[in-house]
Amino acid sequence: QSPSQKRGMTRELESDMRAYGCHLIESSGIVLRVPQVVMASAQIMFQRFYYLASFTEFSLRSTVLGALFLACKVEENPQTVRNIINVVDIIIKRDRGYPEIVTDGYDSEYYDLKNEMIIGEMQVLRMLGFNVQVELPYGLLVNYMQSLNLSSHPRVPQLAWNYLNDLLRTPIYVCFQPDTIACGAIYMAAYECNLQLPMSPPWWIIFDANGEDVVQVAKTIKALY
Repeated sequence: QSPSQKRGMTRELESDMRAYGCHLIESSGIVLRVPQVVMASAQIMFQRFYYLASFTEFSLRSTVLGALFLACKVEENPQTVRNIINVVDIIIKRDRGYPEIVTDGYDSEYYDLKNEMIIGEMQVLRMLGFNVQVELPYGLLVNYMQSLNLSSHPRVPQLAWNYLNDLLRTPIYVCFQPDTIACGAIYMAAYECNLQLPMSPPWWIIFDANGEDVVQVAKTIKALY
């Protein structure tokens, strides 16, 4: 049970909150034109945070702002405070159907959001014990594809890559190691393309992944769609 569920939040609502927070991070990162690794790192920090804290105690917007700001610094792609605040604020307003008015950097709304971001960053650092390094499975996926002679397949590489991106909206990156996640994405992509992979011995053993865990990752991907 997560801290949010212990405080009475339903599993469905928590899943929606997690997915929306990751949507905000991804959408903001695209507008800010930051690399994929920045968005992925921020999303994983966000997911980790809410296994240590509750949505009922810490605001989603504050954590999104803090995680994105922190990820930009950790991945050495710094963005200005004002740009991050304005982009996240505008996307939230657009999602809610509010007028898309940009804060001018001097009004009370801007300073409130700035304080939220600074507090959010400190809360993420404190809850994670300053352990903000994130290991991503994208490099492993490319290597595994090459080992399985799948790099030139017309559909499998792109499908598997898309699955890794979509899984960022789930707790999978908190629950499993990067090698298992990469294998799960390959498993599901091969299944969708009716492609038989070596099973004598099972191909995932070569990559030190557990078969049951790989299948669980694949099931999570299927549930997403």
